[in-house]
Amino acid sequence: MIKPIFFAAGLAVLSALAACTPQSTVLMALVPDGTVSVLLSHLEGVDDSNRQRLAEFEQRGDWNGLAHFAEENLAKDQSNADWWTVAGYAYSRLEQYPRAIECYKEVVRLAPDEITGWNLLAQAWRASGQSQRAIATLDSALLVRKDAPATFYLLGESYSDIGRLQSAVGAYQQALKLNPEFAQAWYGMGRAYVRQQRYAEAADIVKALEKLDPRLSAELSKLLPQRR
Repeated sequence: MIKPIFFAAGLAVLSALAACTPQSTVLMALVPDGTVSVLLSHLEGVDDSNRQRLAEFEQRGDWNGLAHFAEENLAKDQSNADWWTVAGYAYSRLEQYPRAIECYKEVVRLAPDEITGWNLLAQAWRASGQSQRAIATLDSALLVRKDAPATFYLLGESYSDIGRLQSAVGAYQQALKLNPEFAQAWYGMGRAYVRQQRYAEAADIVKALEKLDPRLSAELSKLLPQRR
């Protein structure tokens, strides 16, 4: 089954994701080091020959091929949470969110103690425009584990989606207690401060991000009112 993982929030990850859509950026950051290749190293229910094929699909960016291959293996073994994870990942990259949600639901049903499946399911709900369902999913995830920064980060993003900004700030703060160098959580909190017109606090985060992630620091700075 999938081993527990934490959100990789370093500069190297974000730089590698710069060309992705916002939803793909978050999705890829939910797997170790932001790549499906590393995700595969955490799959215990997939043999080495299949790992190689999965890596080849990823290298080509062939998400249709990856989804089809996962479905072929699921036809042989419906109880393998790892193949449901691969399928969900592929459908998420294809932006076929209803099917991705179905796959991740199977992951959490088969491996309810693994936080990664819950986080991926929540992000699929968000990507499909159903952030309230994402919040409910993340609340369930927090009953499984309360020490995963990614879960609190996604909770912050989900609250931001629906305009519950103070709740979003609280969730980002929890993520940062667990990982003070979590650049995307700092950015999310700064963005929430801007929306609340708490500009001085947002400006402090711009400065904090200059060392953690200059790109995100610059993006947040653009959201602040420009001095004349």
